[in-house]
Formats: sequence, structure tokens, C-alpha cells
Amino acid sequence: MASEIPDIVATERTGTGKGAARQARRDGLVPGIVYGGGTDPLPINLPYNALLKSLRQGRFLSTLFNLKVDGHDDVRVICRNVQRDVVKDLPTHVDFMRLRRNSRVSLFIPVEIEGEDEAPGIRKGGVLTMVRPEVELRCTAGEIPEKIVASVAGMDIGDTLTISMVDLPEGTRATIDRDFVIANIQAPSGLASQKDEDEDEAPAADEVPTTEMGPPDGEEAED
Repeated sequence: MASEIPDIVATERTGTGKGAARQARRDGLVPGIVYGGGTDPLPINLPYNALLKSLRQGRFLSTLFNLKVDGHDDVRVICRNVQRDVVKDLPTHVDFMRLRRNSRVSLFIPVEIEGEDEAPGIRKGGVLTMVRPEVELRCTAGEIPEKIVASVAGMDIGDTLTISMVDLPEGTRATIDRDFVIANIQAPSGLASQKDEDEDEAPAADEVPTTEMGPPDGEEAED
């Protein structure tokens, strides 16, 4: 299971409506709301700089957070919407949804590769290329895997590792409904470039020179 869920710290917002939200923004805060989970909605304020940093790290809408609000129990949440200023594109309001352990969410999970020492292609000098270092999975909030492990043992140069070759945790599935590539083993750059050069230098069929055959020794060519 996921070993570390990032914290997001907020304070309870006293007062609601546009006036309270405008005051929060003047104080360097971003107003938000937490809903769902069979509990009343909770208006909150988030520190602007901390929120902006999290947004710039990416995957904010598909990251599970541990929300900490003074006076309330910690709760797992996922962001459902970030409203932004139409001119400056900066956050002006955030919506979070509480999650129960059986709630299903889509999250990006890192991929760990094993079996490199047992891959003939890598022993020949091939290069392992990660196409998807993370895979978006659909899983329950209480059963989020820390990572998925994929093996390249037995793979040769030119072989590909796809999602169907990975054993996913029970009750977990990929959000993409096709057998997409996770990694492949490519030929060494020097070998690949030499192959391209050889193909470029090889004469085409209509460019192969023909040898003119003369008459056998001791015979004269007929007029």
C-alpha cells in the first residue's frame, strides 16, 4: 500500500459567501470547500504559496492527500476542481472530496522495473527506455498500491513491455482500455546509427552496376 500520503494543511474558514472569500485572498489564502463522506461541507482556507507549489508539481487532481485542519480529524481527500483567475491563471478556489476506504479513485502509481540482469537485450548492450514511468490506475482509497513491479527478464533488443504483462493488485485496473507500452529495450545508439548508415549506403536494385561480358578468348565478336 502507499507508504506516504502527502499532507495538505488548511484552516477552517469562518464565514461564507463572496465577502469571506475575498478577505481570504487579501490575506494570502485560497478559499476552498471539503464535501462528501456523509459529513457536512467544511469551508477551508489554504496557504496560497503552498497550494501553488503543489499545483506546479503536477498531478494535483489525481493525488490523494491527507487533509489536516485544526479541530478536525485528518481525512483523506482528492481534489475535484481548481477554479482559476481567467486572466492570471492563478488558483482562486479549490474543491476537495472526502474519501471512504471503499471509495474508488484514479491515481498515478510509479512503475518499478526488475529483472534487468536477466534480460538478454540489456546484456548485449541494449538500452532500457521507460515510456511510462507512472501508470494511472483505478483503485479503492483503502487499497492504494505504493508501486507496481514489472519484469523485463527474458526480453531482447526490440522487445516491449506492455501493461498486460504486469500483475496488478487485486481490484486494481488501468484507466486506459488498451494494451499500452510501459517500456522497451532499444539497440545501442552506435549500433542503431551504424545500421542506418549501412542501409543508406547500400545501392538500390536499379543502381547495381552490371558487367559487360566480352567474347570468349580466341573468338571474335560477330559484326
